Amino acid sequence: MEPVHSRHLSSGPSENSSFSSSETSYSVTNPKKTIKHCCRKIVAFMCTQVGVGGLIVGYAVMGAFGFPLLENSYQNPKNEGVLQFTNITLDRLWIITQQYNILENEQWTKEALQILIDFQSNVTRSIKDGYSGGASTQSEWTFPATLMFCLSIFTMIGYGNMVPRTVGGKIATIVYAVFGIPLYILYFKNMGKVLAQTFRWTYTCIYRCSMEDSHPKSSKDPPQKRVIVPSTACLWVLFAYVAIGTAMFSSWQNWSVMDSAYFCVTSLCKIGIGDFAPDHILVPTFGGTRTRLVFTFVYLLFGMGIIAMCFDLMREDVTVRVRNLRNDIVLFFEDIQARAVDLYKRRNSWDSEN
Repeated sequence: MEPVHSRHLSSGPSENSSFSSSETSYSVTNPKKTIKHCCRKIVAFMCTQVGVGGLIVGYAVMGAFGFPLLENSYQNPKNEGVLQFTNITLDRLWIITQQYNILENEQWTKEALQILIDFQSNVTRSIKDGYSGGASTQSEWTFPATLMFCLSIFTMIGYGNMVPRTVGGKIATIVYAVFGIPLYILYFKNMGKVLAQTFRWTYTCIYRCSMEDSHPKSSKDPPQKRVIVPSTACLWVLFAYVAIGTAMFSSWQNWSVMDSAYFCVTSLCKIGIGDFAPDHILVPTFGGTRTRLVFTFVYLLFGMGIIAMCFDLMREDVTVRVRNLRNDIVLFFEDIQARAVDLYKRRNSWDSEN
């Protein structure tokens, strides 16, 4: 009986080991757990700096492909009305041209001027009612122009030069803004941290190299403290970036230097007044408006990261300055208190002696 009992005991662990191995293999090959594990990795990557940057660009590209599908079917009734009135104006001009000969120049000029004034008034009224200048929706909602439209939505700039006309486009704009604005805020914070770390490291290296050249390092020197980037350096970076954009838009858009600088500042600060906006009626050339709109998208998106970087660095500088000011104020009052106590002791000792 003993051998049988021993065989029975020895068979127990083997069964348990086979069961555990089968459970492990089941957990490894379980598709639900594998999908959950992959989703966790994807979400973790998307929350990193690189992932958020790629996500915001992908979100803009998705909108640039989606909005034209909704808006290209829209036909503006004002375009057809202006076209008809243009033909009527041409017919009226041709009639008075046939009616008056070359000797009746003043009468022809007077009536032609009145016809053109009527045409101008009609076109102005149509523009206020939504006339888009005769451009078709296919030439307006192109990929670069829609990319800038998406940027103006989730960055909350809102130029207003392009607006959705269809009901589906308006609903899509609402949904796009609801999900895009939080995504942009996440990009703003993460991109600011990355650029702040990079700029802080660069500034620290330059600062320490310049200090070593002027004061050679010795073994008795205390350990180096953390270098705080001054606010003036951040302001110089912003000034240089705005200057680059001013030169770029002044050349591309035929704006004055003041207007270009005004556009850069109002766009990077997300004011979005809308009196100046990049052209969205496009010229189909590589060096034309298509490529320039893409560069404008990159300039504004990266520039908002520069704004976040400067905000992070200037906040650190201001925090250190406020802390130092607080310590100076505490030391000042402690010094006054010590002097008052010393004066009080001296007065008491003088009174006791007298």
